[in-house]
Amino acid sequence: MTTTAADHRIVLITGANKGIGLATARELAGAGHTVLIGARDHRRGTEAAAELTAQGLDARFVHLDVTDTATIAAAAELIDAEYGRLDTLINNAGVARDQQRTPDQLPVEAMRETYETNVFGVVAVTNAMLPLLRRSPAGYVGNVSSGLASFSFLADPDSPLWEHAALLAYNSSKAALNAVTLVYARVLRDTGIRVNALEPGYCATDLNGHAGHLSAEQGGRTIAGQVTASQDGPTGAFFNPSGGTYPW
Repeated sequence: MTTTAADHRIVLITGANKGIGLATARELAGAGHTVLIGARDHRRGTEAAAELTAQGLDARFVHLDVTDTATIAAAAELIDAEYGRLDTLINNAGVARDQQRTPDQLPVEAMRETYETNVFGVVAVTNAMLPLLRRSPAGYVGNVSSGLASFSFLADPDSPLWEHAALLAYNSSKAALNAVTLVYARVLRDTGIRVNALEPGYCATDLNGHAGHLSAEQGGRTIAGQVTASQDGPTGAFFNPSGGTYPW
């Protein structure tokens, strides 16, 4: 991926200090975009941004905890003051709290915590960034979802994902995120801002105890590719890692 000055974009990625988020940041910054590393941990966020800038990439740490409205508002104010707009928002921050527990073993509080990050955090960040996205000539919101959010797969015993279909908090939160994606795509359709659900594939990250068969770097390339390919394409789509789309 390469970019010209006219195509240069200001990109904010939440949860970008490690894993798929950092890999996505590296890909998009490597393509010539300005990437804002959203992270709740100052040290890790600063180190991640420094890692990219040491490679000659345009990256900057932005303190952002998706469960803390004060940091979300401060991040929006900083982006407004420094850049005046936001072209791409990638809602990547996510948690998984199921830890191989069956639904009846999962504390309700663990489910609430999952939704706070995976659903409510996405809504809070998106709403805060919408005024900035509206100033972009081609605003884009990418919500990092999962094939495990597809009702078609969750209902299919023959699906290759069936073995993971009992993850109550994670799967249902990503399904809710997909619904959030479709609602925003609907209400923003006439503004030119595209909103899509993205899927990096089953990557080995802290979220799943590094059990995935793909690397975080591969996942980052996939997400960056999905964002780049669909900036002028559909809205309200659910992309899969193979280049097609998932059934909702």
